[in-house]
Amino acid sequence: MVLSACGGGGGSTQQPAQSASGDGAQPAFNAALTQVFNPSTKKGGTLKAANYSDWDSLDPGDTYYGYSFNFGRFYWRTLTTYKPGPGPDGNTVVPDLAEALGEASDGGKTWTYKLKSGLKFEDGTPITAKDVAYAVARSFDKETFPHGPSYLNELLDWPKDFKGVYKTPDVDYKSAVEATDDTTVVFHLKKPFASMDYVVQMPMSAPVPKDKDTGAKYKEHVISSGPYKFEKNEIGKGFTLVRNDQWDASTDPLRPALPDRIEVQVNVNADDLDNQIIAGDLHLDIQGTGLQPAALGKVLPDPALKARADNPTIPRLWYASVIPYNKPLDNINCRKAVMWAADRVANQTAFGGPVAGGDLATNVLPPPIVGQEKFDLYATPESKGDVNKAKEALTACGQPNGFETTMTYRSDRPREKALAEAMQQALSKAGIKLTLKGFPSSSYFSDYAGNVDYVKSHNIGLAAHGWGSDWPDGYGFLQAIVDSRTIRPAGNYNLSVKNDEVDKLIDQASAELDATARAKLWVEVDKKVMEDASILPVVWAKSLLLRGKGLTNIAYNEGQSMYDYILLGVE
Repeated sequence: MVLSACGGGGGSTQQPAQSASGDGAQPAFNAALTQVFNPSTKKGGTLKAANYSDWDSLDPGDTYYGYSFNFGRFYWRTLTTYKPGPGPDGNTVVPDLAEALGEASDGGKTWTYKLKSGLKFEDGTPITAKDVAYAVARSFDKETFPHGPSYLNELLDWPKDFKGVYKTPDVDYKSAVEATDDTTVVFHLKKPFASMDYVVQMPMSAPVPKDKDTGAKYKEHVISSGPYKFEKNEIGKGFTLVRNDQWDASTDPLRPALPDRIEVQVNVNADDLDNQIIAGDLHLDIQGTGLQPAALGKVLPDPALKARADNPTIPRLWYASVIPYNKPLDNINCRKAVMWAADRVANQTAFGGPVAGGDLATNVLPPPIVGQEKFDLYATPESKGDVNKAKEALTACGQPNGFETTMTYRSDRPREKALAEAMQQALSKAGIKLTLKGFPSSSYFSDYAGNVDYVKSHNIGLAAHGWGSDWPDGYGFLQAIVDSRTIRPAGNYNLSVKNDEVDKLIDQASAELDATARAKLWVEVDKKVMEDASILPVVWAKSLLLRGKGLTNIAYNEGQSMYDYILLGVE
């Protein structure tokens, strides 16, 4: 893939070929994956967007959806952010509020960021390091702000008596984060951690002025640090953003800020939303996860509509956990029998095939993760399973006639049910009998597949699962699902990996400050997990996105895993 055609986000001055439909550049399938489609520097107009659900919160300290992280950059700025535009560079972080990426000291336990000069909130007051440190500290309170990530809660050296800025307003939190002067933010970590620049692109580092903070009500009017501010906000209905005249473009080469207004509807029926994008009544589906099944049936067979679509591989893996808690899967060779017996093509078909589902996955890390390497320890003819090798593994684990176990899936996810049925059929050929049980998504991890006692008492051996990265490096993808130290009695996302060698490699990789060496170590983690045969990869997920009519500067950003919203303009 080529680098961004728009550099700092302004777009190319070369005029694209006009399409017969008058939609700007000539449409083509996947045109926005490797270039900025329909580039423009034209300012003005109204960007019309919709969300088929409601926001968890517009407050930067209380949101955890990928689309919110992406869209929020219209009205907030963070210490770092993903480099705008298409191609692999979109996976890298660049300075935003900060002058440069973080400076690590004390072996990676201390990280220092210097703010740019000339930064202002929407009311004209200067943005200082204190506003960033305060924002980080307020996000600590997970009762007031239940939705946001907890990485900084876990990484920073918080005082033992600190309960948050509202409950313990007199507790000094400088042991965790402090402003040493108006432009310097310093983070103090409990142990070395190399991926801090990725963590601070999350909205917890977006500045919040203490005197304007209204706690849980702040989501009703967030004070803007970006190019747009709220004109109105009707919770549950929608909101409108207009230009923030205190935003200084000279401090922000990343955001071209092309539209004059951005109008957002929420709680729009998902199928209706797709139809409005197809018809041209809306420019943007904010969720950015792809078309609904009904629209897929319209878009893929229609050459004109398909030419407006992009089909990226996203940093998400659909997989089956192979759980070692119960016999005989506590024996590695029995787990390897599952690997050999699985029909990967049938599993891929269960998830919608190569376009709607994704690419056949042979290892844990998806291709968009920085430093990913593809390897296959369990290659079979045409990827349809190898019964003979499965039976050899069964003999090696003392189960020559096979065994019985249970596979779980989320009952409200038809693709996971189809996966379980495909696994049941394929494994039966090797003598492995699966009993299938479906459970609701809302309690799947708390009460069933992620509940250790339930798994042990109900002979659960396999569990359908999926995971997407919080940021596109090895830690951001792997740690939550392969580190055995994250396993607790219930609410687990690591369902199956309990390996001391994996844990040691995680510690080594997360503390390695050299980016190239760190990426290699995460590949070693991936290989060790696959050798352990405790995760059966199914597909590296894909989405099918539709470019709205009249949109300019459209580029799929690998870091955001969707279109890069801050680049967009309208014709």
